[in-house]
Parts: sequence; C-alpha cells; structure tokens
Amino acid sequence: MAYAYSTQKQVREAFWREHPDMQRKKIRNYSGGGTMYVTDTRCAFTDWIDWLSKDGMISQELAQRVTL
Repeated sequence: MAYAYSTQKQVREAFWREHPDMQRKKIRNYSGGGTMYVTDTRCAFTDWIDWLSKDGMISQELAQRVTL
C-alpha cells in the first residue's frame, strides 16, 4: 500500500505546513534537562497523527514511532 507519508521527517514537515499557527517555541521539560514543545502543540500533533493513521495516510508502525 502506498502511503502519503513514509518517513518521520515527511510527517513533521507536513504537520508544520498544515498547522502554521502552532507555537514552535520550546520550553524546559519536566526534569529540567531538556526542551519540549508546549502542551497545545504536542496534543495537536498527537491528534493529527491519530487522524493520519485512521485515514490510511501513514502506516500504523510510523504512527507509533513518529515524534515531534
């Protein structure tokens, strides 16, 4: 089966292209040793990945391993 996106990089680029209003600012993570995106951005990415997977645009395997 041919998917619209087959790599994590393609998925991340498509997310930012489809969601230009999402905040790209990173904040300190909970342990204080690194950075992460704000909660609204992380939740939107997770929901979007779920939608892509259910719509058959990405494989289930890619959906389980892709990160923002």
